[in-house]
Amino acid sequence: MISAVIHTYNEEENIDRNLSSLTWVDEIILVDMGSRDKTLEIAGRYKTRIFAHAYTGYVEPARNFGIGKAKGDWILIIDADEELPWSLSKKIRQLENIPDQDITFYRIPRKNVVFGKWLKHSGWWPDHQIRFFRKGSVTWGDEIHRVPVTRGIGRELEDREELAIIHYHYSTIGMYLNRINRYSSIQAKELFLNNKKFTPDLLIFPPVNEFVKRFFFLEGYKDGLHGLAVSLLQAFSELIVYLKLWELSKFFQMPVLLDRVYRNNKTVGRIFNYWLYNELLKKPTGSLKSLKWRILRKLNS
Repeated sequence: MISAVIHTYNEEENIDRNLSSLTWVDEIILVDMGSRDKTLEIAGRYKTRIFAHAYTGYVEPARNFGIGKAKGDWILIIDADEELPWSLSKKIRQLENIPDQDITFYRIPRKNVVFGKWLKHSGWWPDHQIRFFRKGSVTWGDEIHRVPVTRGIGRELEDREELAIIHYHYSTIGMYLNRINRYSSIQAKELFLNNKKFTPDLLIFPPVNEFVKRFFFLEGYKDGLHGLAVSLLQAFSELIVYLKLWELSKFFQMPVLLDRVYRNNKTVGRIFNYWLYNELLKKPTGSLKSLKWRILRKLNS
């Protein structure tokens, strides 16, 4: 028996598409965190068991709550802004009937659609997520964006489009900024409670490192303007987290020394240039240009 577990909060634009892709499961557990739109009205058209949960601003507590209410011996986790293609649904049914008792959970690839485009780089693909497991083998902590605790042996499905959850992530810049605002408050509070000390350098290096990782190391530039925009937004998210940590530290005053700004600027430039030249070396060019990129990369290493 498979139980699908979903959490919702004002998901009227997504929930019909989501639930219509789950009509094949044995049970649907929907945990709602106080929706004020038509989410529950739409969900009532499907065979769902609906439970209420206090609003937390992030999914993990509601997800654990829903798992506890499920009757199935296999749990399928799916978010309200996701859907399962039929090919993946068929595969999951096959996995349920495999007699191998050693496999307790599966990592499923996820196809993230951001601003209308499937992002295939910058860490957004194949984006394997633990979403199908035997009940009792996977639990989430109550902190935001934590890796779940697993028991037993896991298996990863192939990163093929037909076996991927489709995630309609962000359709507008406003949605992205709203989520940055909500999640950054939670993350800053966690840092503060864990005695993370704010320093001005936190406003420079974490955002820069996030952009470099997404755009260069994870090849976000191959997604074109979408990759650049999302890499910048991810970097901005890091900046806001540490600004909010400063806010929780009562906006204490500290002088900004120009010589330190100068040193940081040089370091940032070297980081950026190293990865720029590193990626340029991957492109087919003449031997002289390739030698030039190698020398410049070395000088910035």
